[in-house]
Amino acid sequence: MSPFEIGSLAIAALLFLIWLGMPIGVGMLTVSFAGVSLIRNEDVALRMLGAVANDSLQEYLFAVVPLFVMMGLLVTVSNVGKDTFDVFERLLRRVSAGLGIATVFANAVFASITGISIASATVFSRVAVPEMTRHGYTKRFATGVVAGSSVLGMLIPPSLLMIVYAVLAEESVGRMFLAGIGPGILLSVIFSATIVLLARTRPDFVYAGEDHAGEPEALTLGDLARKALPILSLMLLVLGGLYGGFLNPTEAGAAGAFGALVIALMRRALPGRVFWQLLVETGQITVSVLFLILAATLFSRMLALSGVPRELAEVFLSGSIGPYGFLLIYLALIIALGCLIDSISIMLILLPIALPVAQAAGFDMIWFGVLTVVAVEVGLLTPPFGLSVYTIKSAMDDPDLSVGDIFRGTIPFVFAVLAGLALIILFPPIATWLARL
Repeated sequence: MSPFEIGSLAIAALLFLIWLGMPIGVGMLTVSFAGVSLIRNEDVALRMLGAVANDSLQEYLFAVVPLFVMMGLLVTVSNVGKDTFDVFERLLRRVSAGLGIATVFANAVFASITGISIASATVFSRVAVPEMTRHGYTKRFATGVVAGSSVLGMLIPPSLLMIVYAVLAEESVGRMFLAGIGPGILLSVIFSATIVLLARTRPDFVYAGEDHAGEPEALTLGDLARKALPILSLMLLVLGGLYGGFLNPTEAGAAGAFGALVIALMRRALPGRVFWQLLVETGQITVSVLFLILAATLFSRMLALSGVPRELAEVFLSGSIGPYGFLLIYLALIIALGCLIDSISIMLILLPIALPVAQAAGFDMIWFGVLTVVAVEVGLLTPPFGLSVYTIKSAMDDPDLSVGDIFRGTIPFVFAVLAGLALIILFPPIATWLARL
């Protein structure tokens, strides 16, 4: 067989192994090692595996992953998410469907210090959904708002998916973080517009009945400031230090993790047992992500050796499909895979194939990365995988709330994300203007 045939067979074998249920990382390592062995020999495959383990994991940027994961977990146990929601709830109470909009913007702010969509879905399913149902909103709408706005966690910096993309595409993590700000704000506005439109055109979808919450608790200006201070301080520390040029991404992650630890200790939200559990969870998430990146790096090198990306670039770019035809096929494939597997796995499977084609097409790689992350996040809301949906169902533990109800609640927000994706394609500066300053 030719190298191209071996590479193509390796891709097909990987998809088959995933279908059988093999873990993504193990499947990637297996087909990559076998592919290199067939193209060259087993000695080359062993040396390449050792080189990948050494080269891909010694980068100092990988220290960013555990630090930002730890910061997000510490913030989650400190009730900072609830305080953020309380602030926006009071500010937007008199706006039409104001609690829905408050949830969106609280999620956006909370995302700026977590970087993980599932953390946002977990926190706000316990904070926002009960509050919204008390005020007469349907559970379907309330959970749909939480699930929809949770996608901001992987877009607004710091973002775990942005870090993964930056490593695979050899782009600056700081620039990728900057590129997520414009699209994050855009999606927040589109989500808010969607909520207002639903409240006016489909009140039966939004409202279940009368507001049974009674008079809201009076919050003074001092109370609002006290609730807003922790998250604003962390945002200033992490994002201000990063974008002000005082801290690199690793230092910003360390500063954020330390700041989140101080907040948790001051609020007495971190007994020894909980702290140990957070350390273990941080280690588990970090190891799984780094193992996947190692496997994807070997997979990428195997594909480069086979010539598959080069052949695909010629097929897409020299034929009638063209660069933007390739882009639409790529995004559609991401959205389709999002119905079946998780976000990081989608990126690790497709990016080694797609990045060389995108580079040959002359695309701005930061813009391409933002499109990738937004498209990947659609998979958090679509059945049957819909990780955010299942996270909300698990966190709420409400027997009267079915998974199907949550999925139906997310439908308007899936279309909202797709509208945002279309706008970023049509107007690339939404993603690139800050990153290119």
